[in-house]
Amino acid sequence: MDRYGVFGNPIGHSKSPQIHRLFAEQTGQSLSYEPLLAPLEDFAGFARRFFVDGRGANVTVPFKEEAWRLADQLTERARRAGAVNTLHKLDDGTLLGDNTDGLGLVRDLLDNAGVVLQGKRVLLLGAGGAVRGVLEPLLAQRPGALVIANRTLAKAERLAAEFAELGTVSASAFEQLEGRFDVIVNGTSASLAGELPPLADALIEAGESFCYDMMYGAEPTPFCAWAAARGATVRDGLGMLVEQAAAAFELWRGVRPESAPVLAELRHQLKG
Repeated sequence: MDRYGVFGNPIGHSKSPQIHRLFAEQTGQSLSYEPLLAPLEDFAGFARRFFVDGRGANVTVPFKEEAWRLADQLTERARRAGAVNTLHKLDDGTLLGDNTDGLGLVRDLLDNAGVVLQGKRVLLLGAGGAVRGVLEPLLAQRPGALVIANRTLAKAERLAAEFAELGTVSASAFEQLEGRFDVIVNGTSASLAGELPPLADALIEAGESFCYDMMYGAEPTPFCAWAAARGATVRDGLGMLVEQAAAAFELWRGVRPESAPVLAELRHQLKG
């Protein structure tokens, strides 16, 4: 039985074992998948020992950048992201590093939420690793304009310059944002602290704007609650979690699982 797992610290909260168990049952794949508490001081050594017999692993905080350095080869999207959330042992024993976070976000937006990104005005909140990981797949959808907003403008400007060759991307401080946006994606960690980025109400057009938080919880995140109160359609990041896992599963096993029933099961559990 092929062995898979997810590296993290902490890791007990991870939904990845359940997600991949459901994917394996659905597709008739024989595999094991386990949560792996990696030590903060020796991630690389821990990972190499796992891959003596392991076939693949997901990587969560705080190890995505270390996994990027560990990989022998990188996909283009992982190279640009500077982080790896999926490791795949190839037939020659080398490790391929991929980043499926952005693909998961885009698939959830397009396939599950029915959002159109092409030609739209998109606002991306934050300039950290979560935002870096989704920029290439978002720009591949050819939005009319993509604005990266961050508390520290210089950080957003550096990110915009780095990805400028892929599309129309610019930077702004939160307080300098102007006009309405078709799609707003919160990639900050503010929701984890029960907080909200300093955003003007005028960014949302009631009945038209779509707002997405990469975080999720049993209750609406502060960002989703703020957006919904101003007439936006909202969605949290649970679908992104399932879709990035589905992309990893397809990389490992060569078969694409159906994400909808797994997402429905997780949503049911979250609300229950």
